[in-house]
Amino acid sequence: MQVAAIKKRIAANAAAQYRPSGRFAYHFAKGKLSHDPIFAAILAHALIPSRSRILDLGCGQGLLASWLIAAGQCRQSNAWCPEWAEPPNEWVYRGIEVMPKEVSRAQRALMQKASVECNDIRSAVFGAADVVVILDVLHYMNVESQESVLRQARAALSTSGVLLLRVGDANAGWRFRFSQWVDRLVLLSRGHGWVRLYCRSIESWMTLLEKYGFTSTTVPTNNGMPFANVLILATLQ
Repeated sequence: MQVAAIKKRIAANAAAQYRPSGRFAYHFAKGKLSHDPIFAAILAHALIPSRSRILDLGCGQGLLASWLIAAGQCRQSNAWCPEWAEPPNEWVYRGIEVMPKEVSRAQRALMQKASVECNDIRSAVFGAADVVVILDVLHYMNVESQESVLRQARAALSTSGVLLLRVGDANAGWRFRFSQWVDRLVLLSRGHGWVRLYCRSIESWMTLLEKYGFTSTTVPTNNGMPFANVLILATLQ
């Protein structure tokens, strides 16, 4: 099965899980899962191992969990593409999200297949994890909170754990400005209002990760899209 076809099938199946959560939840999931390259990149680069304890910080309505569920279902039905490794299996997902409406949508969609709780990641207890995921979240927090979350993520990870961090590159010129504009529109549509952003260059993010004991590298994900978002794969030193 070709990559484009399997991506479309996984996105459709994952979005369908949100029908009980309402029209907005379904259409948001369908659009995000179909067009945001981060989800396909996680599978294509095998960034989440099987049997991982996944901690998704600022998880929204739990799209990553729905994507992994749908990927597993497609593989079980023998609908898979030879370019990708096997999707992870036997994983345990815990998401933390501050917006109650997002949590409610996630809980209705994912049922007992994943856990999503309403809490602020700046004060929540992280527990233990093998993979910590923070996608497009840290730039909403001030510098002190950014460092606190990364410090807690480092403490939560197992010895062989990984951090998947997607952030905007403040040195990316017009692509960064365009990304900020889109970001603010999405925030407004999800009820967050106007939020101040605390952005850094990729070099600054990687320096900060090194401060807290990570070795990091970037993973290609944009596939020609005009955004300044960069996925950083960070492992423990």
